[in-house]
Amino acid sequence: MRNYTLLAFLLFSLSNFAQIKGTITDEKGNPLPFVSVFEENTYTGTTSNEQGKYQLTVKDIGKNKITFQYLGFKTQKITVSPDTKTIVLDVKMQEENFVLNEVVIDPKNNPANAIIRSAIANKKENSQKTARYTADFYSKGMFKIKDLPKKILGQKIDLGADMASNLDSTGTGILYLSETVSKITFEKPDKLKEKIIASKISGNNRGYSYNTAALSTYDFYDNTLDFDVKLISPLADNAFNYYKYKLEGTFFDSNNQEINKIKVIPKRDKEPVFEGYIYIVDDSFALYAVDFDIKGYRMKNELTEIMTLKQSFSYHSKNKIWSKNAQTLSFKAGIFGIKFSAHFNYIYSNYDFPDSFAKKTFGNEIVAFEANANKKDNAFWNEIRPIPLTIEESNDYTKKDSIQTIRKSQKYTDSVDAKNNKFKVLDVLTGYNYKNTFKQHSFTYDGLLDISSLSFNTVQGFNFDTGFSFKKWDEEKGKSTLIKTTFNYGFSDERFRATAQFHHKFNNTNFATISASGGTKAVQFNGAEPISKIVNSVSSLFFKDNYMKLYNLEFAQINYSQNVANGITLNAKMAYEQRKPLFNTTDYSFFKRDDMYSSNNPLAPNDYDTPAFNQHHVLKTSLTTQINFGNKYISRPNARFNVKNDKYPTLYLTYEKAFAASEKKYEFDRIAALVQYDLALANKGLLGTSFRAGKFFNAENISFIDYKHFNGNQTHIGTADRYLNVFNLMPYYANSTNDSYFESHLEYNDTGFIMNKIPLLNLLKSTLNLGFHSLAIPDRKPYTEFTVGLDNLGFGKFKLFRVDYVHSYQGGIQQNGVVFGLKILNVLD
Repeated sequence: MRNYTLLAFLLFSLSNFAQIKGTITDEKGNPLPFVSVFEENTYTGTTSNEQGKYQLTVKDIGKNKITFQYLGFKTQKITVSPDTKTIVLDVKMQEENFVLNEVVIDPKNNPANAIIRSAIANKKENSQKTARYTADFYSKGMFKIKDLPKKILGQKIDLGADMASNLDSTGTGILYLSETVSKITFEKPDKLKEKIIASKISGNNRGYSYNTAALSTYDFYDNTLDFDVKLISPLADNAFNYYKYKLEGTFFDSNNQEINKIKVIPKRDKEPVFEGYIYIVDDSFALYAVDFDIKGYRMKNELTEIMTLKQSFSYHSKNKIWSKNAQTLSFKAGIFGIKFSAHFNYIYSNYDFPDSFAKKTFGNEIVAFEANANKKDNAFWNEIRPIPLTIEESNDYTKKDSIQTIRKSQKYTDSVDAKNNKFKVLDVLTGYNYKNTFKQHSFTYDGLLDISSLSFNTVQGFNFDTGFSFKKWDEEKGKSTLIKTTFNYGFSDERFRATAQFHHKFNNTNFATISASGGTKAVQFNGAEPISKIVNSVSSLFFKDNYMKLYNLEFAQINYSQNVANGITLNAKMAYEQRKPLFNTTDYSFFKRDDMYSSNNPLAPNDYDTPAFNQHHVLKTSLTTQINFGNKYISRPNARFNVKNDKYPTLYLTYEKAFAASEKKYEFDRIAALVQYDLALANKGLLGTSFRAGKFFNAENISFIDYKHFNGNQTHIGTADRYLNVFNLMPYYANSTNDSYFESHLEYNDTGFIMNKIPLLNLLKSTLNLGFHSLAIPDRKPYTEFTVGLDNLGFGKFKLFRVDYVHSYQGGIQQNGVVFGLKILNVLD
């Protein structure tokens, strides 16, 4: 009975609605895209699509006054009296006649400056008018690619059968198209609750769109806007330090309010700034519209060529509020001759501006999807969609949705897999992958010639890894299982080692995961492995430096982790370890063949006979808790995604215990804590901090393996994006301890705030890094480092390098050096 009542209610409601649609053109008949269309003195609105077509649903049938607003054209108000459910209203818009009174413009008396100063002075009042609201929200996003080649740098591009079929013979087509309809509740500065009612992805009826209101909140009343870096608003308190302004004209809108069109001009090209036009309402000095371009290098994003952001605001004469009704965001990017483009439309309607919200209105859940949000049919979308689809978008939906069932069928996926699963003779060397898409499992052989699998060290000489893996997954339930074996052979020590791993994830809700592993392998004394294989190989073969110190580990281990509460994750581990010392077995290198490598004993680099420890075994357990304070999350019917709250730090707490050892002296307890926090300094950069502390108990005679080792660096090569867990000049094992310790790392990145203002250097488009690192342990002088360097260095679009000058000090010994950062090694290793 309830369903019939609901159906009757919906039919009654729809009977009171009428749809107005048509095409908007200029006087020459050219279609005008993204024209704001709304019913006067209501918050019912839409925009035209790229072909100038629009559709607007009005609920109070009678005399409806429809407003058409577009930058550069005169605003039109047309009264319609729908006597049917659908009325066609085509509109031809006339170009605006801008008026600029004859004034003498000089730096001391620029009329644009006076208007901007008034807008800045009144922005708090104007911002407060829309400080809290509820609204209906619609978004549509499209991502396209053009000129995709078959190969890049000799490597074949594998997009997968589904994605590849979306492209034509020139490598051009729509890769992603989606829509979202939601209801949002918002309160400044950043409280948001969004309920997704409908979500649609072209060719994927299981998917959930990522187009959310949280990703579209750009407020020019704020001092900065977040585009990875903080861009300066033209209405920021310090805007005159970054912009020049020029009044290009004024006009009167349909409410007879005078609008000022002001050109926004950056003072310095490399600054994080906008350029384009801002429209300010006279008297109230509220925003009427913005039309800005953002160059990619100003966002420190070299792949992006240009991004365009447009906003339009509508006026409600009863409450005298200018509110954002439409926003478009588009960008163009490219690399290797491939061109990317994207376009996103956002519509805000049915606003309500309450004086306050109830205390429990906002919580940690910021986005939630209704159970059947991704199951809405075409009839629903045709009724509710505020922006008509273009022919290209409509064809994309039709094509992808019609063949979706075919692509998901076993016959189709088996035929595609059969083509890709063909075994070739060279696969013995390069690797092989077998995949069954329909049954959702795959088998992989790693091959023998993978550059990341071959390395050199003084214990094994040249050695390589290969292995096999089997993976099974369930997309609906978020489950996955991985079984993997890795085989390693060292040509100098003539030893074969093998490990096996089992990993199972139960779901995407609390991410419960269990894993087990075991076998034998050569590992670094420092379990964090501060020396990458590729860096150590180069350091040894070219410079005769073997900083990587290894021991033989035979082990069996089990792990379990789970999100136990909002923002709290527990990870438990138990491992049996049999440790054996290893010695150098080779003295080979490309150069310096008469020199000798240091020994494999990190405590005695010139002692080639004494091991760093005696063979022993031990059982270890540990429990680590990760706490993200103020954690937010996005809920889906089958998944949950955590969204870290940048206002708060992340805390890690660890308890470790070693017991059941071959000798009592190897047993110990350790507690440790880590705090990480990034302090955003508005447009002035980012201060990253990391503090670690720990304490051993009953650990006077434990194995050197179990000491706390710190991530030093003697290779002068950095491989991390940020240096918040490394001492750049400290020897790897010089300060290892079995007592208490405290280490601190601070790194300031100016994100261009300083570098953009320095002539010549600003041509590098780089960022300045300042760092401080210190370590305190008992009975030893503190170790301290100061660093200064440049990041985001490179050629053209490839900014993969960093250079730092480092000065260190410990107990009267000072060192100076240069560290070269090669971020690409993170990928290769």
